Parts: sequence; structure tokens; C-alpha cells
Amino acid sequence: MAEEQQEYSEEVIIVGAGPSGLAAAASLSVRGVPSLILERDNCVASLWRNRTYDRVQLHLAKHYCALPHFPHPPSAPTYLPRADFIRYLDGYAARFGVRAALGREVRAARFDAARGLWAVDAVDAATGKSERYVARRLVAAAGENDRMVLPEGLPGMETFPGTVMHAGEYRNGKGFEGKRVLVVGSGNSGMEIAYDLAVAGAAASVVVRSELHLVTKEIWNVAMTLYRYLPVWLIDRIVLLLCAVVLGDTSRYGLRRPAIGPFSMKLQTPAYPVVDVGTYAKIKTGEIQVLPAMKSVDRDVVEFADGKRHPFDAIVFATGYRSTTKQWLKDDGLIGEDGMAKRSYPGHWKGENGLYCAGMVRRGIYGSYEDAELIAEDISNNKKRQSKPDDHEKSN
Repeated sequence: MAEEQQEYSEEVIIVGAGPSGLAAAASLSVRGVPSLILERDNCVASLWRNRTYDRVQLHLAKHYCALPHFPHPPSAPTYLPRADFIRYLDGYAARFGVRAALGREVRAARFDAARGLWAVDAVDAATGKSERYVARRLVAAAGENDRMVLPEGLPGMETFPGTVMHAGEYRNGKGFEGKRVLVVGSGNSGMEIAYDLAVAGAAASVVVRSELHLVTKEIWNVAMTLYRYLPVWLIDRIVLLLCAVVLGDTSRYGLRRPAIGPFSMKLQTPAYPVVDVGTYAKIKTGEIQVLPAMKSVDRDVVEFADGKRHPFDAIVFATGYRSTTKQWLKDDGLIGEDGMAKRSYPGHWKGENGLYCAGMVRRGIYGSYEDAELIAEDISNNKKRQSKPDDHEKSN
């Protein structure tokens, strides 16, 4: 006889214990609303702890990278290193008494209209047992960086004899000294890993397939500050002027800028401007080679779109991640086919039947802050309305 599945009842279920999930739980806590986070990995902040390279620092100043009700202290560096940010998130969870069931992989979440509850089915990784959690409200906060994406169908890739890894598996340049390493992907991770490899003594190359905006930390933080006061088109012009003065013509080194402005691109597309950490200087000196798209692989030799061929000892695919929320969330209204919020900012965060999403419109940590406060305030207000006696009850 099959063992009966145990059911746990909660007020609010949050899926994902990254910054978005932690922020939602804390914002609910300060309003007196209990919640439980279900997290697939065995720790909070698993992306930052387990899938980021050692060199990572936050690209925005610390006041843009704090979660609700807990600013970074004045003594904290302006741009927090990875280890400092992990300590901050651990302290944040402890400060607000965040409850998290770790090692729980959510398989399905459906709204049970008859009960007026969300039923969330999960598996305990430690025991393999199935569990069911029910709650009046559900917050999807698993984020955009869930499943590593690797290119498919690249001819000859299976013949490559060297080291192949995703950026989420890369930690530092140790062991790559003197080796020829190809980094595929020119987003922030790819550019920073190429720099890290070059500093470690590797012969680094980076594939730049498409146009990109290269900015400095200082310029990008100016843009973030101006966002409160100026229209986006004017911010774009100011940023591009500053980039021209500080960086010069990046297209001379294979880094062509898109027609859309950098701040507009951030708001309207999944692509972010690349915040330079020193990569550009090494590209200009030739320490990092810029190459076009890969065409094929023949053992250790890679052919590129321009017909040129180069040998490599290792390949790092900085080809991003994909959200898996759509796979388990059985709802057609809130999450699109790409696993991100279906509606654009600012109306993206609230669905039907007590369903919400946090950190799902690619607005970074600052977006997680805003989403968490909006969600917590809405849930709190709904609870207050539901707890008030109606006029008939008052008269009796």
C-alpha cells in the first residue's frame, strides 16, 4: 500500500531562496505575515554561493544592492565582493527569521479552486519522499538564472579533447596558466572570466557574436542616479557621451555598439550593458583576443565565422541561464514561455488567485527589493480586509 503523502499548510509559500525570495519573506515578516521558502539547493543564495566565480563584485553601488529593511553598513565597500554579499544574505535571512525548507525541489504548483488554495508538490532531496504544501498565496521567486544553457548542434564539439565548462562551473584561473582558453559569450560573465583568465596567465580569447554596450561602473552608476530625474533617451545620450570620452571608439577592437541606447536596452531587452572590470584594456593590448561566432570544432581547433582557425586547450561557455519556473508553475497568466514575467514592468508582479512573482523582469537586486515590498504590502492588505467583520457581523 502506497504511503500517504503528508500535507503541510502555510499562509504564503515562496519558491526560491535567492535575494528575491529572501526579500519577499522578510518584507512579509515585518508586516506580521508568516511564510515558508521552498529551495531546491541545500542553502540560501545558492547562485551566489555555488555558481559564481571568485572575482565577482556587484556592479552597482551598495545602496542599489540592498534588500528591504536592511541597508548595507557605511563600513561596507561601495562595490561588494561576492563573499561580502553572501555574508549579507546569510545575515539577512537570520535577521528576519526567514523559514526555509532546503533541499526541496518543486515539481508542480496548481491552484485548487475548490479549496481556494495553492497546492505545491515537492520532493525532499535527502529522502526522496514527495511532499505537498498548501497555501493561500504563492510567490514564484526562483529567478532567471536557474538552468545552465549550453549551445546545441555545434558541429564537431564532441571531438574537442580539452576542458569544457559552463561559466557557472568556473571559479578562477588557477590551472589555466599558459593554456589557450576560449570564452564563448560576451556578456558580463564572459568578459569578466576572460579578464580573470588573462590575469592568471592564460592566453584568453572571447567570442563576441553581437553588438554590446561597454560601460564603466562609475558611468553606469551615474545612469542609475539620473533615472530618477531624466527621461531615458537623455540618459542614453549622457552615457554614450561619457563612454566616448572615457573608452573611446570600442568598435576599433571588435566591440560594436547597438543602435538602441544602453539604458533603453536594459529596460526593453534581456541584454544588459557590459560593465568593464579591466577586460577592455587587455583587449586593446592584445592580451585578450576578440573573435567572431564559432562555426565548427575539429578536435582542438575551432573554426570561426570569418573562416579563421585557432587551437584551444579549454572552452568556457558563458552562454547564460534559463528560468525553469514555467515547467512547474501550472498557470497561464503570470509567467511567459521564457519562464519570466509575462507582463512588463511595473504591472508584472501580481497574478490571479493569490499568485505573485518576484525578481522575474530582469531588474536586478533593486527590482527584487521593489517586488518584495509590493507583494508583501498587497498580501498584508488582503489579509486585513479578510479579517475585518462585514457590516452584518458588526450589527449583531
